[in-house]
Amino acid sequence: MNEQLDRLIQDADRGDVAAAEALFTSLYRELHELAERHLRKSSPELTLGTTTLVHEAYLTVAGRSSASFPDRARFFAYASRAMRGLIIDYLRQRRAKKRGGEFQITQVSDDVVASAGPPETDLGLLGDALEELRALDGSLAELVDLHFFGGFSFVEIAALRGVSDRTIQRDWRKARLVLHRTLNGSEVARSGSINLESLLPEA
Repeated sequence: MNEQLDRLIQDADRGDVAAAEALFTSLYRELHELAERHLRKSSPELTLGTTTLVHEAYLTVAGRSSASFPDRARFFAYASRAMRGLIIDYLRQRRAKKRGGEFQITQVSDDVVASAGPPETDLGLLGDALEELRALDGSLAELVDLHFFGGFSFVEIAALRGVSDRTIQRDWRKARLVLHRTLNGSEVARSGSINLESLLPEA
């Protein structure tokens, strides 16, 4: 089964549309769980269903032009990154509409997940800091997408990457250090309006 999935991932990575659709079908349950984890980490203001998030993320992944996911770990990291970006964009658009005085009724699907996550501003700051980290070290940024946003444990990520748990824990400490430095430099963080430690906890 793993060999078949690896082959689908590689074919999809080469632009095979049929393989991308088969991959989406094969991993639908896992992608749905990934979407649920994202929504639990998101702003309490978010009214977005898991099914909608999964399908929007699939369209983003399928329509990519330069991103590459030659293996399972990078596929899930890319899917997680796509979901994170969609959630942040959704919240920013919603905020912009509120500022403009526009009122819109949005149909919410039955699978909306209750969220106890940080407010939109915090998510946006973390998303921006994560893109800076990606420019420095893409592997560390993928780790944050998998662990913090995607909810994968260190053990699961180690298995996906074929490395030890200790290696993942060491990389996590590196990622947190860089992200905290970046976030500490933001104007919002300096004002004391966000709690950096709760935004990106130790584990």
